[in-house]
Amino acid sequence: MSPNTGRCSIEKSLLLLCLLLYVDAATLAFATTALLLIYGRYYDPRAIAVAGGFASALGSATQLLLLRWILAGDKPWMRRLKPSRDKLESALKQFPSASFLALVVARATPLPDAPLKLVAATIGYPAALYGLATFLGSMPYYFVLALIGHKFKVPIWIIVGALGLVGVGIVVDALRRRKQAAR
Repeated sequence: MSPNTGRCSIEKSLLLLCLLLYVDAATLAFATTALLLIYGRYYDPRAIAVAGGFASALGSATQLLLLRWILAGDKPWMRRLKPSRDKLESALKQFPSASFLALVVARATPLPDAPLKLVAATIGYPAALYGLATFLGSMPYYFVLALIGHKFKVPIWIIVGALGLVGVGIVVDALRRRKQAAR
């Protein structure tokens, strides 16, 4: 039941948001901001921060396990992404708590955390600890985005349009890079 309307609606369901955040985190994580801004209008930002953060952390841990499985194989297309395991392990042995803190901080910002995720997958970072770090980091970030959605109620078409513009920008940049590489 939606707390703001008193009616149950599947598209406004907190459970659906959690499922979408799980899938988003387990794949490319491109829709998180839009989802939080949209659902922020329907639910208490604290509920979104906790439930959404948990679902997203599970998705991130799933993605970490998938990356680990992919990196363990000997696929030619993955060799260029695979960092030197020895260098990574020696660096992380010097500062073991820094890696957990780095994951928390990276998840608490809108900046991409893909490089840290790749390092974590390469060194076999524990999935449960990775999930905990992403959960702790995502809660404040999710709270702020849900609060913005709750207070300002930005029209959905603007959020979807902005997401589309970002997607177009990514495609244009990829095409530009491909064209430069071909020269």
